[in-house]
Amino acid sequence: MPFSKSRNTSRWIIIFASFLIISLILWNTYTFFQIFKQEERLKMNLWANAHKNLMTADLDTEIELPTFILENNKNIPLILTDSKGEIISTLNIDEIAKDSIKLKKFLNEIKNQNKPIKVQYDSNRYNLVYYGDSSLLNKLKYYPIALLLIIVLFAALVYNFYKSTKMATQNKLWAGMAKETAHQIGTPLTSLVGWVEILKSENVDEITVQEIQKDIERLKTITERFSNIGSKPKLENKDIIEETQKSYTYLQSRFSKQIEFSFKGPDARVIVLFNPTLHSWTIENLVKNAIDAMKGRGKLSLEVLHEGGFIKINISDTGSGIPKNQFKSIFEPGFTTKKRGWGLGLSLTKRIVEEYHKGTIKVLHSEIGKGTTMQVSFKVTELI
Repeated sequence: MPFSKSRNTSRWIIIFASFLIISLILWNTYTFFQIFKQEERLKMNLWANAHKNLMTADLDTEIELPTFILENNKNIPLILTDSKGEIISTLNIDEIAKDSIKLKKFLNEIKNQNKPIKVQYDSNRYNLVYYGDSSLLNKLKYYPIALLLIIVLFAALVYNFYKSTKMATQNKLWAGMAKETAHQIGTPLTSLVGWVEILKSENVDEITVQEIQKDIERLKTITERFSNIGSKPKLENKDIIEETQKSYTYLQSRFSKQIEFSFKGPDARVIVLFNPTLHSWTIENLVKNAIDAMKGRGKLSLEVLHEGGFIKINISDTGSGIPKNQFKSIFEPGFTTKKRGWGLGLSLTKRIVEEYHKGTIKVLHSEIGKGTTMQVSFKVTELI
């Protein structure tokens, strides 16, 4: 508990420090922007005075300095107008100045950027200098946006790394628990096999012994499933149609007669590289979820399709359906709509299909109140 509290405190300190650093950077950027803006205003005042001096100069007046100031403005765009607003001259907007419509539009734009500078020649005559922001100032204007985008992208990268690390840790934990579960079940299972042999030697009713053996075989299958989840499973080239039908038929015999089962598949054998035990678990999870969605009553169909080098297994029910916004979240660990449940069935199924068998699983179609079709797809190895 103290460790968890300390970790949360450290996390909040990092978040606060990051927010403070971002705020300081943005504030400094704004300050630099205002300083550059004031400097450009000062340059424009100098330019206006130089223009005034040049326009009012007589033969004895020194004009080298005003000329130098006027010629050295190569960055700030400006438009000089008379007192009536008629454009007299332009500077640093050669392309725009060629088009009168674009020129007037640009004049309206820079009117909103900076207050014009009045050049008073005498009591009745004056001009106005309208100027826009220089290219440097415009770049600085968009710098905070670029900075925020970089920060957001970096935060997203850190979040994805953290999430991936957390998921990897969870996967290792689940794998470890699965392997340990298989190990723990294995000990009493071995003992049960021995007891069955003793029962046989004691001439106990054969039907009773057979039922016990069925349960033992079922426990062996469960043990093998958890063992495979906890380690890299062995994949085999086998007929996916036969194995799917075998699992489906087994489940059909163990559920209520109020469920109407149907199976449809190709007549040919379709060879796929997969683990039969884990594939059986996939079919079982999808069938049980479908039956739960129908509350133990309805139609459940399994259709196997061979399309373009892929085998597709569609399991359809007439249950309550799944909202479209939950099509992906149902595969997340812990997600469940049941009052009792861990929300691990579809998460494990997704891992079996995608990680171990390199296949895909998705909600193919679902309609609220009418039912759902789940689809599992594998690449075909061989068609016989």
